[in-house]
Amino acid sequence: MPTLFLIVLIDLIGFGLVIPLLPFYAVRFDATAPEVTWLLATYSLMQLVAAPLWGRLSDHLGRRPVLMASMTASAVAYLWLGAANALWMLFAARALAGACAGNIAAAQAYIADITKPEERAHGMGMIGAAFGLGFIFGPALGGFLAGNNPASANLATPAWLAAALSGTALCGVLFVLRESHPVERRGVAQAQGRIGLIFGALRRPVLSRLIVIFFLVILAFAAMESIFALWALRQLDWGPATVGYVFAYLGLLSAIMQGGLTRRLTKRYGEERLLLAGLILLGAGLVIVPFARDLAVLGGAFAALAIGLGLVQPALNSLISRRAGGGEQGQVMGVTQSVGSLARIIGPPMAGYLFAGLGRGSPFLGGAVVVALAFFLALNLFGGFGAAPLAEPEPPLGPAA
Repeated sequence: MPTLFLIVLIDLIGFGLVIPLLPFYAVRFDATAPEVTWLLATYSLMQLVAAPLWGRLSDHLGRRPVLMASMTASAVAYLWLGAANALWMLFAARALAGACAGNIAAAQAYIADITKPEERAHGMGMIGAAFGLGFIFGPALGGFLAGNNPASANLATPAWLAAALSGTALCGVLFVLRESHPVERRGVAQAQGRIGLIFGALRRPVLSRLIVIFFLVILAFAAMESIFALWALRQLDWGPATVGYVFAYLGLLSAIMQGGLTRRLTKRYGEERLLLAGLILLGAGLVIVPFARDLAVLGGAFAALAIGLGLVQPALNSLISRRAGGGEQGQVMGVTQSVGSLARIIGPPMAGYLFAGLGRGSPFLGGAVVVALAFFLALNLFGGFGAAPLAEPEPPLGPAA
């Protein structure tokens, strides 16, 4: 697990380098608010198409080949991004990266391969911690390299560095990481198309509701992430560096939660209670953000967002994983990532149009409403905070009987 953690961390630092800078990159090419958010959604649109395929390939071919292909494509996409001199090139580079983004589903399946069910929340938390650390060092370093003047920011250098980091992660997979999915376990789950996998998940009553909750959480968070740079530029007159540092702060708190506290909290309270508490904090943070006029209030709002996400993500990933059998972990995680990609397609443009049409605070308040819906769905599923754990696998993702 430590080897996988380091490889994913290196790759995600590169990912975090460019994400907070993309809105400034797009504005430089005269993009409107909806176009800025569609740029962020393009990655997820392509990931939606490809994620179940990568998950299924990891079940049939092993986790390492999928990780290697994904990291190679990421390096090429970042090189293209750094060389972009028109808005269409930004869109094309993000589309390529999204089409080959199978690394997280494969990494989650890798964790499921090497952990016992009762340890899975901690394992998923380690992947979440890699995300958190990637969003500590990545945005901070990207903002430092770019500078804080939106008009003269150096936006190409962070993209070059991101490409180098993806290449480094690829070398880690090639030379250090061992395969976790033995040949005798491959191909156990029935091969299906992407639509069949999704409908197979939706036929399973508990799994389907967990995936809907996952969708709603990602929808709200993706809307917030995509519009925050434009909101900060208009509301607080911030540039790339300050936005990058705020995202780094978010990542730091998330990493502390998912890397250090999740395991202890899960043992004491269970995934179900952590999920409910995390949803409350997410909703509260989204309500506070649009009313922030200084760094202190915004810091409190982002603390609620980070702690809430740090509780929600590993709890949801663990609950979803534990509803799957051993031979279909890659498929289930692929479906989950596909649904998450759908949320990341809808969330950013939704935020962009709300921002342009109803005011700069509306995307955050709309996200709070979405999180409230997720909370009530979870509360109904668990029967309240004192519910018994949901731990038993459901039938495989096969055709309906």
